[in-house]
Amino acid sequence: MSEAKRVYTVAIAGMGKRGVHHADAFAANPRFKIVGVCDIDVARMEAAKAKYGAPVADTDASRMLAEAKPDVFVFCTLPQIRVPLVKAGVEAGVKMIAFEKPLAMNMNEALEIMGMLRPSGIKAVVSHQHRYGEHYKKVKEIVDSGAIGRVQTIYASSLGWMLHMITHLVDYMRWYNGGAEAEWAVGQADGKEKFADIHSSPDYIAGLIQFANGVRGIVECGAGAPDVPEVEYWWHKNRICVQGTEGFAEVLTGGGWRAVTRDSNGVISGPGKMDYAHDMPPYIQEMADWLDDPAKVHSCNVESAFKGFEIVMAICRSVVARGKVAMPLGPGEPEIEAMQRVLP
Repeated sequence: MSEAKRVYTVAIAGMGKRGVHHADAFAANPRFKIVGVCDIDVARMEAAKAKYGAPVADTDASRMLAEAKPDVFVFCTLPQIRVPLVKAGVEAGVKMIAFEKPLAMNMNEALEIMGMLRPSGIKAVVSHQHRYGEHYKKVKEIVDSGAIGRVQTIYASSLGWMLHMITHLVDYMRWYNGGAEAEWAVGQADGKEKFADIHSSPDYIAGLIQFANGVRGIVECGAGAPDVPEVEYWWHKNRICVQGTEGFAEVLTGGGWRAVTRDSNGVISGPGKMDYAHDMPPYIQEMADWLDDPAKVHSCNVESAFKGFEIVMAICRSVVARGKVAMPLGPGEPEIEAMQRVLP
């Protein structure tokens, strides 16, 4: 078998909803074979072992990795344990690590994770998979074609609270802006109820982002962000709008796309809705492509995710500092705890 057609082995930790989404997509792709599953819930672990025919199943990720020896380590777990699981993957010598957003819980953790991954040479991917939706891609196509002129502002909002949704918004904002570097951010936040959530967050947060190419980013997350009345499902009430000198193009996570361009003679629109069955297969296929060819870097690569996470943490630091925060960021007081300390 040629290297290009190699079948890569996969081990998955965390067999909840998102773990199953990943496992289903890996199982459906002939380039991958699931060789290990892990979950602290024994019944769920055994069910996954039976469903996917995994020869190795364990409640401990490090033991599973030592026995299964996979090429790819995937974990879909609570965000509080990113660092030890990345460390387990690095120590196991896997070729690729793929995990859920957010990248980390604070900037210190993000820097520690990148400090492990970069010297290891391990490829890593963070699951910002909405970009594979046809409506998301249509907005990218319109923006890149120049049909709305020079991009001036990118606005993104979600009713979901920060650590659930904001890295999605910022990731796609950066994508629509051609990956331009961020120079500084300003943020404000309100409310402390959601700090008790697993995805600990202020109830509402807003940020302004200045990109090096002159584009201004505006992001809002949580209770107080504007509704998207065209969308019924609460978690899909997310909007990203790219405004240019000659029009705009925007995507609604659960409600398609619409635009006005220099040549459209009014509003044009089309369908689209977040759908794991549609979005996960290309996300998984890009992993095989990158493993085959180092030049085919995954769209959701960890370096890109790190840039987006850094922007989010700059917004959080601005809430505490009450002023502009310049990037890049170094280590500091964990941002969630710092906001809890200063918010009334």
